[in-house]
Amino acid sequence: MTKQSKQTAILSNDDYEELRTEIRGLVDQFIKPNAEVTDREGRFPRANLNVLAEAGWNGVLIPECYGGRGLDYVAFALAAEEIGRGCPSTSLVYVMHVGAAQTIVLYGNEDQKERWLRPVHHGLIGTYSTSEKASGGHWWFNFSEAARDGNDYILNAEKSFTTSAGEADFYVFQTRSPEAKVPTDVSFFIVDGSLPGINAGVWEALGVRGNHSGPIKYENVRVQAQDKLGAEGQGREILESGVSPVYLIGLGSTWLGVAEAALEAATAYVKAMVHRDFNKRLADYQIIRQQLAEVKVSIAGLKPWQLSLAKQLNELQAQGRPQVELLLPLVEFKIQASEAANLAAKTALDVTGGYGYKKGIFERLYRDARAGIAMGPSNNIAREWIGKALVGLPLELWHEGGD
Repeated sequence: MTKQSKQTAILSNDDYEELRTEIRGLVDQFIKPNAEVTDREGRFPRANLNVLAEAGWNGVLIPECYGGRGLDYVAFALAAEEIGRGCPSTSLVYVMHVGAAQTIVLYGNEDQKERWLRPVHHGLIGTYSTSEKASGGHWWFNFSEAARDGNDYILNAEKSFTTSAGEADFYVFQTRSPEAKVPTDVSFFIVDGSLPGINAGVWEALGVRGNHSGPIKYENVRVQAQDKLGAEGQGREILESGVSPVYLIGLGSTWLGVAEAALEAATAYVKAMVHRDFNKRLADYQIIRQQLAEVKVSIAGLKPWQLSLAKQLNELQAQGRPQVELLLPLVEFKIQASEAANLAAKTALDVTGGYGYKKGIFERLYRDARAGIAMGPSNNIAREWIGKALVGLPLELWHEGGD
């Protein structure tokens, strides 16, 4: 990591609240009103992203010297949460973009930062392209392998679940190094989305229908050596300390926002809906109030945890320490936040009855929230990591029997 990767801004709680107010205003005015059509038409939320870019939020973690806002992980987590409250599809695209940009901040050279980070303020969008169909939920494990052609690299791979597939301006792409002998010998490349040989498949899904996390095929894509990210074979370090931490704090924050959106909408509905036969609101029934209270408690427990993890990421980066030190706590946060989103969405559907079952915000959030359980690491895989660590067993991420 370079000296330029360190954040310099020192923010107070008041500063964070001002930032939350700012991003919430953008979400309420521009992003939330588009959520239904984004879902219904499966529309990539380019307009939403342009609004965020114009306000500088797409460069939230990019240092000011490269045209970003130079803020920290707390600001990013709050932004992902607030965008998730308004449109989960947009938030997931946003998280992958900020993560891809931050990976370049942490591991890119000066030329790469100038070429790929400076245009972000003008709407350039990046994303990760890592997982492959053959390894399923083990998204960090690649079978594809880069090949050399003179000073250039040739990439061939069938990637699965690449958010913004076919829409991103650049992909932070992971594959095995040329002539790799072991699975951990992986490398990263910055791949221009306009290069010939990149073909995105159709994204058809239950929920988050605007994030376009479909398959994408790279056929003889030529990447110049100047766009190799980090050193050849440094991919494991980049994955563990430059990709996963920012992705996980953003992902958990997105699902926290979804949980809040479901609770807010359900609470407003039960307060307004009146059974005229006895002139009682839905909110006057104890069972309804208790269900909502359970969701409120789950959300309340996540808020300080989110801020604590984000501040710890700030400290690790400032000290130049590997962010992989925080991997399992971030995984735990992802599990809990996605479960809270599913509880909130299910509860909202329950307390609103038949009206909630109809097309609209309740059934949409219910569908969207389901994605959180499966997104890598899936909650099943993540719990296995945590359980193994708890009892002193190796995680077996790269080698059977442990690394």
